[in-house]
Amino acid sequence: MKAKRSYKKLYCSLLVPVLCAAVLFADRNYGDALETISSVGSAYETLLFDTSLVHSIDIEMDDWQGFLDTCTDESYTECKVTIDGETYQKVAIRAKGNTSLSKVADYGNDRYSFKIEFDHYSDACRYHGLDKLSLNNIIQDNTYMKDYLTYEMMRYAGAAAPLCSFTYITVNGEDWGLYLAVEGVEDAFLSRNYGKNPGSLYKPDSMKMGGGRGNGGGFHMSEWDGETAPLDEDFTPPEDGNFTPPQGGFGEMPEGVTPPEGGPNGGHGSPGGMGSDDVSLIYTDDDYESYENIFTNAKTELTDADKSRLISALKDLNAKENMEETVDVEQVIRYFVVHNFVCNFDSYTGSMIHNYYLYEDGGTLSMIPWDYNLAFGGFEGIMDATSVVNYPIDSPVRGGSTNSRPMLAWIFADEAYTDLYHQYFSEFIASFFESGYFEKKLTETYALIAPYVEKDPTKFCSYKEFETGIDALKSFCLLRAKSVRGQLDGSIPADSSGQSADKSALIDASFLKISDMGTMELGGRFGGRPPSR
Repeated sequence: MKAKRSYKKLYCSLLVPVLCAAVLFADRNYGDALETISSVGSAYETLLFDTSLVHSIDIEMDDWQGFLDTCTDESYTECKVTIDGETYQKVAIRAKGNTSLSKVADYGNDRYSFKIEFDHYSDACRYHGLDKLSLNNIIQDNTYMKDYLTYEMMRYAGAAAPLCSFTYITVNGEDWGLYLAVEGVEDAFLSRNYGKNPGSLYKPDSMKMGGGRGNGGGFHMSEWDGETAPLDEDFTPPEDGNFTPPQGGFGEMPEGVTPPEGGPNGGHGSPGGMGSDDVSLIYTDDDYESYENIFTNAKTELTDADKSRLISALKDLNAKENMEETVDVEQVIRYFVVHNFVCNFDSYTGSMIHNYYLYEDGGTLSMIPWDYNLAFGGFEGIMDATSVVNYPIDSPVRGGSTNSRPMLAWIFADEAYTDLYHQYFSEFIASFFESGYFEKKLTETYALIAPYVEKDPTKFCSYKEFETGIDALKSFCLLRAKSVRGQLDGSIPADSSGQSADKSALIDASFLKISDMGTMELGGRFGGRPPSR
């Protein structure tokens, strides 16, 4: 329950019955009245997710250190949360993350990402309609902006994406750090994007690699079977064995070496990927058990009818049949336009094949973005900047073939859909980058958050590294936009085979260091210590 309410909240609560009465009195139907209620209940969109300011969140807990000591357990603890001066009692909080959860320990500062559940102890408790909130610690991102900008791009391009804003966190009144507040992709998100009767939501994950929920945990180099070689044959893992293989970093194998099926832990897997067939959205048969990594990670309640409908949709997706009914064509293409621009290989188009939400409604599938802190080439510390800047938009999968990702493959299997993909890509590049909007947005966001980054007591990088990261991000995006424009007009090959045959056409980005923006490598090596602050 809430300890106190702002006048704005009180006003909204009083306004609901008035609006409902007015709507019904005007002979409008009951459904319209519910829509009115829903719109009032989603006030969080213009409150916490107002991006014109840095918000404040204070977490109050009696034993904060005790909570931090058990964060890797990801168990919920009760706390009090004050958002921009408005206090909520009996809120649940836990640490969150996959591989990043274990990486925090390498930095030694307890700066975990958190998940806040307003409705954990009481269904009636929400923040102006919001049920779940993620507080991202911005690990491995010296720019502080990778997630923020990607979600901004997604919404700008017309894809459904979570809302987000910067927030400065204090704990029991003491400074903790600048985080990114992200709308949880759960009930409130579904209502905001899909109405009062949304479909089914999944977060497919193979639970084979990485750490934390949904990815298994504790993977060490000693568990690696040695059959699959990194892309860089000269790469040497750290002697302590604490190594997370670079997602998408396993490309062509040296002569005579064959990668194991399903990645390092065996099992069934798509070619070149570490994830299982089901998280790749590959249809195998009609048995529910064959899609365990989808159904066990459902975010909505499921019936057998829901499961059968999804399997049927996957069957059509893989056969590339009834595509207008099988996928939300416009939403999925717009999603992949942005996704393929930002070069995020810690994702569906990377080797481990995760970090995405799958939405199904009436047998129609679409994708929802999630977790882009390692975008802009950050997952692949062994890739040079020129390769990432020019990454081919028509063969965007890293660690597998396009055909091994059915949700993407249909776009390139039909000339009309490929043309639409290119059209949306061209429109996005023109309006977001060539118009000057990106540079304006980057400058404004930098000015907004820079003072908070400077005073952030738990940040993962120095303030100088933050400024260097911003410069690198700006250069990367402008060069990437230039390369994509070239790929669209034909002056630069848009697929990997074409680029391999004609490297002279590529945009030169050799002066750029991807690691300046932050990568999965800590202090220059996997599992190593962070740079000094």
